[in-house]
Amino acid sequence: MTRPEKGIVALCGGVGGAKLAYGLNRLLGERLTVVVNTGDDFDHLGLAISPDLDTVVYTLGELADEERGWGRAGESWNFMEALAGLSGETWFRLGDCDLALHVLRSRALRAGVSLTEFTEELSSRVKIPARILPMTDHPFATIVVTTAGRLPFQRYFVELQARPEVQRIEFDNHGGGAATAAVLDAIAAAEGIIVCPSNPYLSIDPILAVPGIASALEASDAPIVAVSPLVGGQAVKGPTAKIMNELGVATNCASIVKHYPFLDGLVIDSVDEAEAPQIDIPVHVTGTVMRSKDDRIGLAAECLKFLGHFKS
Repeated sequence: MTRPEKGIVALCGGVGGAKLAYGLNRLLGERLTVVVNTGDDFDHLGLAISPDLDTVVYTLGELADEERGWGRAGESWNFMEALAGLSGETWFRLGDCDLALHVLRSRALRAGVSLTEFTEELSSRVKIPARILPMTDHPFATIVVTTAGRLPFQRYFVELQARPEVQRIEFDNHGGGAATAAVLDAIAAAEGIIVCPSNPYLSIDPILAVPGIASALEASDAPIVAVSPLVGGQAVKGPTAKIMNELGVATNCASIVKHYPFLDGLVIDSVDEAEAPQIDIPVHVTGTVMRSKDDRIGLAAECLKFLGHFKS
């Protein structure tokens, strides 16, 4: 797929990150590349499941269930009901429409198509102008080490609802997975890089842990800014603050900067404006809670304006 030489790269997880990616897609179109976490990918019921990739595709493709926050709009659950009737595993819910994507992906991967190739073809089919890239084409599983033991991400996050206390997070790269050429080329050509307000530990750290990506960010001359996932010391959605507390990390915006030492700037919510003087890199204060699609576009515009300050 031919792309402009220069553009914006966004590092993204699931729901929260996808919302900002939606706004960036609306403003930038083909000038946007979204690098998506695949640390929570897993095989389930014989199918290859890529939850964060699917959330980003559904969101940017105007297919997402906005009320539930995940999956497709207008979903039905006949498959899950039939599966329950046969005493099958139902802890991870797959909607009838959602199944179509998992079946197609599974067939493609078995036929030797890469995850990158499949995702780009899928994005084209649902008419998404931005380029959506998995962080790697190889298995790279997030493992949450908890007081209940070592848990694959989906067992921790979905089946156990993130209840066990987190001790540390590891990544299983026994297959020797590395960043794809597409991801590295996008970072090298970027005129600006945005870390979306996704969970730093469960969504962004897997991307940074993929061999090649952290060094590519360090080598980039492009300004890198992040949107804090915290508002008033709490996560808008998900267990970010819970995990930070369990790891002994202060739930404030300064901790986000320490977690991402490569940042040139941080976007924080107006609620946290008083924290700005304690942060030793440039800070942009704006509304970061995205309740509507207009909010997503507005925050995306603020991020791009902030990036512009580093070029002048």
